[in-house]
Amino acid sequence: MIGLDLALSLRTAGLRWTPRPGDRFVLPSRGMDEDVFVLSDMTVEVHEFPSGRVIGFNGVTEWALDSIDQQEALWMPAEHQLRELLGGLFVSLAAGPTGFEVTLHLPSGPATYRASTAEDAYGQALLAVLREVTGSLTEPTVR
Repeated sequence: MIGLDLALSLRTAGLRWTPRPGDRFVLPSRGMDEDVFVLSDMTVEVHEFPSGRVIGFNGVTEWALDSIDQQEALWMPAEHQLRELLGGLFVSLAAGPTGFEVTLHLPSGPATYRASTAEDAYGQALLAVLREVTGSLTEPTVR
């Protein structure tokens, strides 16, 4: 799973989340940064209201937590989701001497992003792409 700081950076750079079953998320700044939740049609699901999306915790009695606004949740995209978001820019993932390397084919040429885990390498690559396109798009289309 990508690190909390990288997930925050991706959101700040413009990554938009359309919650789907199986997605992982955390609730930062609530003393629960280490608790990873998974959207499910049975226990944690998205409810649509006129005021926006709300993530509901059905049948959760351990906490005083019924629901939260989607903006309070931080998406923790999985490796396959990050690779999908990179789309046609993605060239390869390879094991390197210090972890993993993701190579992209950008308009300016090939670029490689390194991290200790494959997910973080994908995340670093996506972060670079988002930072590059944010200046030209009002809302990046990444999902």
